[in-house]
Amino acid sequence: MGPSALRVAGLQSKLKQLGRQVEDIGNVQVRQPEEQPYGEKKAKYLDEIADACKGLADIVAKALDEDLVPLVLGGDHSIAVGTTAGAAAHFNKQSKRIGVIWLDAHGDMNTPDSSPSGNVHGMPLASIMGYGPPELTKLAGITPMVEPRSVALVGIRDLDSKERRLMKDSGVHVFTMRDIDERGMREVMAEALRFTTDDTAGVAVSLDMDFVDPTDAPGVGTPVRGGVTYREAHLALEMIADSESMVSFELVEINPVIDEHNTTALLGVELVLSGLGKKIL
Repeated sequence: MGPSALRVAGLQSKLKQLGRQVEDIGNVQVRQPEEQPYGEKKAKYLDEIADACKGLADIVAKALDEDLVPLVLGGDHSIAVGTTAGAAAHFNKQSKRIGVIWLDAHGDMNTPDSSPSGNVHGMPLASIMGYGPPELTKLAGITPMVEPRSVALVGIRDLDSKERRLMKDSGVHVFTMRDIDERGMREVMAEALRFTTDDTAGVAVSLDMDFVDPTDAPGVGTPVRGGVTYREAHLALEMIADSESMVSFELVEINPVIDEHNTTALLGVELVLSGLGKKIL
């Protein structure tokens, strides 16, 4: 229901007001989880998620082949494997690599062996970097899809113990909420962009709405207090737009069932606009 909430919030018309040409190609086919067993406890619905991500990867690669900017709406964060696989496969044909900016309260760097829940939406970033089930890690035809040194996580404030170990060992660049408190969003984003654009063709941006504090974004699957403020979130996306380095953009984890008057989707639309170049002046 997340994509529908964003459409209801006026995403397409507001993008057009920004001067963007928009084509909404509809929803990616996803099998409904309540209609089938979840399979392996350590990675629930893995086959179904891999199928959906493969379909998404093909669509993203095709959009990039046509010089379009893929904007992917979710839904839970497992779709990031599909988005990134499509972007990585496109640029791999040109012998280029991409970077990733991961705006999130969580690390999403679990594997089936480390995950306390078995939920795949806690594993996409690990999969993108080559850790985890081959059904996901091999989607792009290159492993890893993204080198850990070209990944920056921003806004992190809730990690599992084994996930924390992989994060430290992998070589990714992590900016926690304490970093933002101490250094400010401007300095953090400048450094994140420097890491992710170094020797890459551009940056795949993955925005989980729980990046923002629940006071401004209540309609998310796993809210965590102490997130970025409304203006910090806009600044992060504005700086990404200013860098002109974004190759794909996804917005995930909007859950209208627990939202308040579509507040989170309305903010999501605002942040998409900032990421695609809307300015105050």
